[in-house]
Amino acid sequence: MQIAKSQPDTLQTLALDVGGMKCAGCVKAVERKLTQIPGVKSACVNLATEMATVECEADSIQPEILEQTLTEAGFPSQLRTTSGLSVKDLEATEERHREAAREQRQQLLIAIVLIILSTVGHLQMLGLPAIPGLSNIWFHFTLATMALLIPGRPILSDGWRGLTHNAPNMNTLVGLGVTTAYLASTVALFFPQLEWECFFEEPVMLLGFVLLGRALEKQARNRAAASLQALVGLQPKIVHLVTNPENLQSIDPKSIVDLPADRVRVGEFLQVRSGEKIPVDGEVMAGQTTVDESMLTGEPIPVLKQVGNEVATGTLNQSGTIVVRAKRMGKDTTLAQIVQLVQNAQTRKAPVQRFADTVAGYFTYGILSIAALTFLFWYSLGTHWFPDVLSVGTAFPNLGYVHGSFDRPSSPLLLSLKLAIDVLAIACPCALGLATPTAILVGTGIGAERGLLIRGGDVLENVHRLDTVVFDKTGTLTTGKPTVTKIWNAKSIDWLPLAASVEQNTNHPLGDSIVRYAKQHEIELFPVEASHTEPGFGVLGTANDRSILVGNLRWMEKHDISIDPSTHQQAESFVRDGNTIVYVAIDGEIVGLIAVRDELRPDAAETVKRLQKLGLHVKLLTGDRREVADSIAKQLGVGSEDVLAEVNPGEKARSIEQLQQQGRNVALVGDGINDAPALAQANLGISLQGATDVAVETAQIVLMRDRTDDILQAIRLSRATFNKIRQNLVWAFSYNSIAIPIAAGILLPSFGILLDPAVAAALMAMSSISVVTNSLLLRRQFRA
Repeated sequence: MQIAKSQPDTLQTLALDVGGMKCAGCVKAVERKLTQIPGVKSACVNLATEMATVECEADSIQPEILEQTLTEAGFPSQLRTTSGLSVKDLEATEERHREAAREQRQQLLIAIVLIILSTVGHLQMLGLPAIPGLSNIWFHFTLATMALLIPGRPILSDGWRGLTHNAPNMNTLVGLGVTTAYLASTVALFFPQLEWECFFEEPVMLLGFVLLGRALEKQARNRAAASLQALVGLQPKIVHLVTNPENLQSIDPKSIVDLPADRVRVGEFLQVRSGEKIPVDGEVMAGQTTVDESMLTGEPIPVLKQVGNEVATGTLNQSGTIVVRAKRMGKDTTLAQIVQLVQNAQTRKAPVQRFADTVAGYFTYGILSIAALTFLFWYSLGTHWFPDVLSVGTAFPNLGYVHGSFDRPSSPLLLSLKLAIDVLAIACPCALGLATPTAILVGTGIGAERGLLIRGGDVLENVHRLDTVVFDKTGTLTTGKPTVTKIWNAKSIDWLPLAASVEQNTNHPLGDSIVRYAKQHEIELFPVEASHTEPGFGVLGTANDRSILVGNLRWMEKHDISIDPSTHQQAESFVRDGNTIVYVAIDGEIVGLIAVRDELRPDAAETVKRLQKLGLHVKLLTGDRREVADSIAKQLGVGSEDVLAEVNPGEKARSIEQLQQQGRNVALVGDGINDAPALAQANLGISLQGATDVAVETAQIVLMRDRTDDILQAIRLSRATFNKIRQNLVWAFSYNSIAIPIAAGILLPSFGILLDPAVAAALMAMSSISVVTNSLLLRRQFRA
């Protein structure tokens, strides 16, 4: 099964791990840097996964140039390998996770220490006894200095680098805020004759809350990415290679060699013991066991595996020892393709994010401008128009009492600086940058756990707009394994072996059923020459020196085969019983009919009913005759006016287009090679796991469990995820729209509300955390 979409030969796609991104402004800066490199066609960056996907001309650019360009711009980058889930990949991934966990713990510890020391040193402001040493102004000066030089140094350097590279980011805002507060307080400390206030607690608390918020945000983002990390971790590192596979029923232990999984070659034999994960996609050659495939399909019931059955990488061997012959390795395995698809899905952006990205690209510039205007307004006009606001500044605890200035009005300069710092501290471009990717991260992760592979944020938006679901009948609403129910002879000749022979080379459920019927009755088949299949019509060929046509009525008419009344009458009788009719002609003459019935899936009718309850219009699309289609539709609860019957493959895409021209947003559920053009035409293509490769590649949602009721789950998950995206974006825009004016002092003259910069920093941190947490709430909606 091939899941990942291929790229055109002239283009190649590269993936990079990108560090140093703190907000949506960083995302835009990285994308801009990448697209400016000659040969790069497009770049898409995800803040939540810290990954960039670059589409460039094949062999026209050295990957090292991408890494170097971003690293020099302050975004340390490393190219991801494309060789699949190798041991090296797994070890590198695990090391990144361990390093990230160490950094989080360090940030969390530093943040807590800074906040505690600064808070304890100001307990006397609350009327509590002063703590010797910790309440001294020189202690707070030292604490603020150490805070800027040690934990604050990366923030300050990154913010300065972003500013000098014309790409200011969140660190630029934080750096300007803490530096301004520190310098103003330092001047007040060393020049007490100015009678300025000292507020060393503000840079300390601001840094503390920023670090605390980022540590908590990173933990939440890791939880959001846990599903993909779990998928990557399914690949075993060590395998048991059978070096002498001559007698697989009784293997000599000395012939088993343990080696790294990425050194196995296609065709080699591996022993998989009870409790171990299967390391390759392959075929069971010896033994019997049950395999837990829930990590790939979401299906909790173990599956019996015997000789000849297929097994997939990462699934768990539960009850017995088996020997597997490797068929697909590395990037070709189903697991690797699923991981690649999920990674691509988490990078692809929803169209609704374009506006957010546009705003984020100018956000930091806007905040810097607002902060500057805030300072200029209050210093030049505001404190003169509203002189009472100067006394409000002393309502908030600070270190002004050290110089005897605690009971005096605040300086216009310091008040203006505080308000400008508030603006820098409270603005949160991170929330804008995380709003969409975190929701997509969680949604696609939940989908992967449940066997619902959703290709990206744009797909989620398409699902949200759907109003019509069209089912291709065969293989989706029906089992896709029709059976021959009756044979009718128009001529007294043994024509069935010839009909089954020409069907051997077709890839159609009806043809498979005829061949299967012939084998069950031990009918000998003949070699076929000049075989040709016409999708949606039938097959022709030469066998045993006879010219044979097998197909539907239109196939016969196309070859000018006349149908006598008795044949018509018998065909109508079969159709009334719910059968599909296959006509057989030999040497230009009808010789018989084959009645084939494809039973409905057990959950098909309930699925259609529940889709209709969701407000979706359900239609049936089939190449079958109208009578057969109406019979199926009646069982499903679909009206005859919603049946599109006798539609050949070339017309399916046109049928979907006609519905779209009526203003409908259409999803097509299909599984065959004939459905690929229609799947591409539809607003949303949904394919079942058992589908042909081309159908899976064309579809935007792939259902791994091959169950129709998963269509409901996919639609529910997509709608819920898109709703989370909208909630996050509304919150991010609303927070910044309300918080920034308050921080700038809009409520100061009338209500005396003045935010402390430390409080502003805490609100900023909580804004980012709230967006990620809201995305994580998706899991509560989709608990198993």
